[in-house]
Amino acid sequence: MYSSKLRSLSLATAAVLTGAFVLAAFYAPIEADQGFSQKIFYVHVPMAIVALGGFVFGGIEAVRYLRTRDPRHDMRSYVAIHMSVILGVGVLVTGSIWARASWNVWFEWREPTLVSFLIIFLLYCTYQPLRFSIVDPERQARYASVFAITAGAFVPLNFMAVRLADPFIHPRILNNTTGGALPVEMKIPFYIALVGMTLLFVTLWKLEMTHKLARGRVRSLQRRVDAAAGDRDALGPAPRSAAPQVIA
Repeated sequence: MYSSKLRSLSLATAAVLTGAFVLAAFYAPIEADQGFSQKIFYVHVPMAIVALGGFVFGGIEAVRYLRTRDPRHDMRSYVAIHMSVILGVGVLVTGSIWARASWNVWFEWREPTLVSFLIIFLLYCTYQPLRFSIVDPERQARYASVFAITAGAFVPLNFMAVRLADPFIHPRILNNTTGGALPVEMKIPFYIALVGMTLLFVTLWKLEMTHKLARGRVRSLQRRVDAAAGDRDALGPAPRSAAPQVIA
């Protein structure tokens, strides 16, 4: 039942993303200043929004773990941050390609939007080393949750600070006051791509959660088997039964 739902979700993700990219390539107009290279916008921006949303979701699940001490919330937080870091790599790669094609630079250190995302990405890159440097599972989950909450609170604060700052070269795409309003022909593919990227995040998150839960069950069964085998060894070999007497 669960596998069929996951399969349906995967098919829906593929269909929505395919539709979004087809619309972006053939329906959305070519931007006057940047030309065809602007089409990467339909991958780069939705991926960035979903990655930041995943970091915030990881912080929310961390709060739920500290309140309930339920390890499932800790695992959800970990997987969400893991998926967001992977998407973050895609954001930086596509952003660099777009910047090179449009502005002839791979990265602009004077642009607050680019620098702020890089800072957030590097901050979350320290999450896994911090988490797995702690051996005790309870302390590991607790410290990782505190990190996820602190870093997750930083994401919206950083976003608001960037929106208030003056752009250098990076446009404020969804801000009408800075001339970044999209025409309808661009909005439709963009919002469909945003939905598709959200579905992709949810699909990958569920796949990893399923894998980790299954691996946890296998390890639990293995520990039970090993414990049972240890108990049998401690008791020693079973006594042999006497040979049956044959009565003539």
